[in-house]
Amino acid sequence: MILNSTRRFTGGYINVDKSQDWSSTDVVRKLKGIVGMKKIGHGGTLDPMATGVLPVCLGSGTKFAEMVLLGTKKYLLTVTLGSSTNTYDTEGEVTAEGDFSSVTRAGAEEALGRFRGRIEQPPPMFSAVKHGGKRLYELARQGIEVERKARSVEVFELQLLRWALPAVDLRVECSHGFYARSLAHDLGVALGVPAHLSALRRTQAGPFGIETAHTIDEIEESADAGRLNEVILPVDFTLQHLPPVRLDPLRQEAVQHGRALPVGEFGLPGRGGTKPGQQVRAYGQDGELIAILKFEPEKLGWRPEKVLLPL
Repeated sequence: MILNSTRRFTGGYINVDKSQDWSSTDVVRKLKGIVGMKKIGHGGTLDPMATGVLPVCLGSGTKFAEMVLLGTKKYLLTVTLGSSTNTYDTEGEVTAEGDFSSVTRAGAEEALGRFRGRIEQPPPMFSAVKHGGKRLYELARQGIEVERKARSVEVFELQLLRWALPAVDLRVECSHGFYARSLAHDLGVALGVPAHLSALRRTQAGPFGIETAHTIDEIEESADAGRLNEVILPVDFTLQHLPPVRLDPLRQEAVQHGRALPVGEFGLPGRGGTKPGQQVRAYGQDGELIAILKFEPEKLGWRPEKVLLPL
């Protein structure tokens, strides 16, 4: 890969605006060819029917994929009343149809109140959640339906944007583990009519927003023009909530060999002022991110939790 930079490239992220009918794996496969790197992975799957923010981790950026996976998500979605499917979205087979003419906006607003805050949400059968060592979707494709344990998720915002029956447009801000398809299905159950998810666009995933996302075509054009570095975000983009420290060459070498640094380093209060488990992002003298260090008072030091070595 050729980047217009004199600094060593160890990794980073590309914020992809995924197109409809592309799987997350399709995006990763395509970017491997564009970027010329083998170590690439996405930070949170989007179904093929969905569009929007799909952060892709490059190189050492894959070490911090959980910062994306566990971050807050935002979605725009459309629920269509009158029919339900086995996948809870437009990709599946219709399982029920029903009259929705008696559903009112006021009734929908009341029903949505049940899905705000901390809720228990069963995953759909067509999902990657495991049951007895198998993915639920593997069982579903065999015509097998099993009882699914509900998972605790948090819905910070759930707003009705447009009422145009049979379509209902919603905006959601939620925690990791939330299924928009389950919301669509469960909303229908709450309203007493079949329903399914008919459109989904992710507008936020952790620190990645739709306003800075690039389509695959735009990324490919940047690569062809020798400007790929303009669409790659630095590896510490997801770590801005951690305090930065700078290491001298001796301490950098120690950390890169996995050795802990003693309490009192970096000028941070190590006795009483620093909480156990606190993390910092450590940089070398050249400004490159070296590692994430974790404060472990029982070991009297800062342990290298994740170390970035040159690729």
